[in-house]
Amino acid sequence: MRTTTAGFSVTATLRIANVPGTFLRIVQEIAKRDGSLSEVHLVYGDFNYLIREVTVNCRSEEHSREIIGGLRELEGIELVEWQDDTFAIHEGGKLEIVSRIEIDTTDDLSRAYTPGVARVCSAIEQDKSKAYSYTIKGNTVAVVTDGSAVLGLGDIGPEAALPVMEGKSILFKQFAGIDSFPICLATQDTEEIIQVIKAIAPGLGGINLEDISAPRCFEIENRLRAELDIPVFHDDQHGTAIVVLAGLLNALKIIQKPLESLKVVVNGFGAGGVACTRMLYAAGIRNIIPCDSAGAVYRGRTERMNSVKEAVIEATNP
Repeated sequence: MRTTTAGFSVTATLRIANVPGTFLRIVQEIAKRDGSLSEVHLVYGDFNYLIREVTVNCRSEEHSREIIGGLRELEGIELVEWQDDTFAIHEGGKLEIVSRIEIDTTDDLSRAYTPGVARVCSAIEQDKSKAYSYTIKGNTVAVVTDGSAVLGLGDIGPEAALPVMEGKSILFKQFAGIDSFPICLATQDTEEIIQVIKAIAPGLGGINLEDISAPRCFEIENRLRAELDIPVFHDDQHGTAIVVLAGLLNALKIIQKPLESLKVVVNGFGAGGVACTRMLYAAGIRNIIPCDSAGAVYRGRTERMNSVKEAVIEATNP
């Protein structure tokens, strides 16, 4: 049986008679249907009735509807309304653009916009590096995708990929204080993606490539690194590889085994698998056997191969 998770939580607003034991019936109903009671908030109360918001973690959408149906059927308890909490936090999108300064007077406006802003523009025109100090460029990253390889979902297109990219932008801000914005491109043409990113790069301090299918992602990253003067990071490759090596190094401390002695099987040889293989090789492991949907990847194999796999396998799988 799948475990309950906040990813499928629902919140029910219930009007309950202010009688001892009434709330116990709600808890029993949730438990009977294998829900996990997460939060309870008292919204209103008087001598006659209470209004409570009850949040329940569920296993799936079907399970959440089953629990809501059970609560609706309880005698003497009114289901006022309910919401799917995951969809609720996505309403209106998860991001907004907020000014870092207050504009309360005409003087403030004159400095932030015309005419004062022209002086800053002229300074940057004379020395483009000043854009890092006087604009958002120095702390802003674009999270760029074409929606072709979204984790667990596959090729779902740019619009459907947008919630994931918004989430990644939140992580940049929450954990690193870096501003970022999702850029979802309506093209899967390698050259078009490269040219679009190059065209928007002047306003950015870095590029985070996200959920672009292999092998196109390798060429896009390599070209952008060569042709731009800002950092280019492919999260599915390098983010994955970093945490894999970190976890492996910590595990080896426990078992006291040298890195170079390992024989490693990499299960999956797309963008993440290729990057993990390269990272492990750079760390000193030589006996690495990558596997994909066609089995072990080895020199001379012709099925489901590409130039990136061929280049990596030349140094691995002895």
